[in-house]
This record gives sequence, structure tokens and C-alpha cells, in this order.
Amino acid sequence: MEYFKSFKQDILQCNIKNFEEKALELFRFQAVHNPVYASYIHARGIEANAVSKLEEIPFLPIRFFKDFQVISADLNQFEGYYSSSGTTGAITSRHYFWSESFYLEHALNLFEKAYGSIEDFHVLALLPAYLERKGSSLVSMADFFIKKSGSPYSGFYLYNYKDLINVLHQLKEDPKKVLLLGVTFALLDLSESGLAIPLMNNLVVMETGGMKGRRKEMIREEVHDQLKSAFQQENIHSEYGMTELLSQAYSKSEGKYNLPFSMHVMLRDINDPFAFSKRTQGGINVIDLANFHSCAFIETQDLGKFDELGQLEVLGRFDNSEIRGCNLMVN
Repeated sequence: MEYFKSFKQDILQCNIKNFEEKALELFRFQAVHNPVYASYIHARGIEANAVSKLEEIPFLPIRFFKDFQVISADLNQFEGYYSSSGTTGAITSRHYFWSESFYLEHALNLFEKAYGSIEDFHVLALLPAYLERKGSSLVSMADFFIKKSGSPYSGFYLYNYKDLINVLHQLKEDPKKVLLLGVTFALLDLSESGLAIPLMNNLVVMETGGMKGRRKEMIREEVHDQLKSAFQQENIHSEYGMTELLSQAYSKSEGKYNLPFSMHVMLRDINDPFAFSKRTQGGINVIDLANFHSCAFIETQDLGKFDELGQLEVLGRFDNSEIRGCNLMVN
């Protein structure tokens, strides 16, 4: 589809000069070509043609990805889908992708804008829960990063913590940086393994969130304090992403995220999902222009706030929401 190709090129070239104009254009397209989103807009009694600013765009509740094919074209034009991890017995979300190569190139683009060339890193992925199932967008992204790094040390680790620690020891004086990308519970398990973790000036420890029912929930400060102590690092980095979004945001310290050019977050009132918050915190609504093929306007179940510098902090989840694989911890 030509419209998809045009959006793909704009995003891969970071050619989004007017976010609001592009978002409104995409809204009008998806309001017509996405049957699920169109039905939701109709049920809300909203006239799509009358929407003229970001604040008027309706956000689709993220749970719709569990029950429907949220797509803006015929299903036969899609290559496949990513699925969320969920909990045992839970219905998982499915996010159909028009082009997996676009997702991977876009993810790499966002990472490199935040951290520099992936070729300057050894990528060690500690993602046991995600590797044990199919359809994880996080595993696909990590695998792409591993291959693009070109390092013989880059790779996945399941529960072989000893091998991982041995690699860290080998790389502690390496001129390249080491990215340890891990699901939160696995990084905590590694920190408590009793193995001697080397002091490394070239190490970036990045947690992706997620206890997966393996450990009790902890607030972010607790998690980061434990990891900082174990890895002897001044800061713990974080990645904010989810199956239903094709863009990721990164935090280099204190769980505060700088949003990429393709994302915009608006906070909604925690008691009224159709109203925007008048406070500095609320429910996170995301516009992700990389979702041009599905739905770019998502009402998540995450809570967040903006600091005085405009950085986003993810506070946790709504109390009645289902725990998701990539969630952070409730403050």
C-alpha cells in the first residue's frame, strides 16, 4: 500500500517535521480504513472529520488488541503478528505488522539516536521468559541488535548466568561498550546469584520491566538500587515499549524517558478516560506514528507523570489492570 510506504520512509528518515499535522492525517486515514477503530469512534459519537487537534483524537483502549485484529488494511497484506507475554491462561494481545523489516530498522534507529551505533556495543540479552515463547517483539528486536552489532560475544542467555558473568569478565577492559539488556526479574536473579560481577566502566545495564510472576512486585527505586549495587553502576537504564507499540523510549537514569520523534504522550484523568489530566500525572495515552498500519492512538493501562524538564516517568499500572510482561512496578 502506497500510504504505508510513504509513512515508512518518513519515519525511517526521521522526516516527521510537524507531528500534529502528521498525526491528524494518520487519524483520518485510520478512522476510515481500520474497522475496529472506526467502530470505536462511532460508538463514542465522534465525527472524525470534525477532529482538528491532538486533544480531540480518541484513543483506543489497549485491551482491543486482545479481542480484535486491529489493522488498517486487509489481513492478507500483513506479514505476521507479535504477541504479548501475558500471564498463564490469559488472553494475549496480537499486534499485526505490515513489515517486520520496518519494525526492526525503526527500533535500531531509535536506539542509535539515544546511544550511538550498535556496532560500538557487545549486546548480551538476558530475556529468559521471552525466549521461552514465540512471537515476542522484544526478542526480535534484541536478535536484530545482536546481529547488527557484529560482535562474536553478542548473544542470548537463558538461565546460564555463569556463562554470562564469564563473558562480562572477558569484556571488562574492552574498548567497546557492553549492553546488558534484561527482563527485570532475570537481572535481579543474576544480582543475587552469588557470582562475582566485575566492575565495568563500559557496561550499560538496561532493564525492560517485567516480573512475569517470578518475584514480588517492587517499586522502580528498589529495583534500580539493587541493580546499581550489584553491578556497581551509577545508573540503571530502562526501555519502555510494549507489543502494541512499534516505537520504544529509553531512560538513562531515574526511570525518566525522553520520547523519540515518533511518539507523543498525553496524560488522561485517572477517573475519566475521556478527559485529559489537569495534573502532572495520569493515565498514559500514546500516539505512535510507527503504528501507521494498525492503530496509532493507544490508551494504555500505565500511569505516568512528566517532570519539570518534560521527561516521562512511568509510575506503574492501574490497580484493576492485568499484569503485562513488560510492565514496570507500581509506586
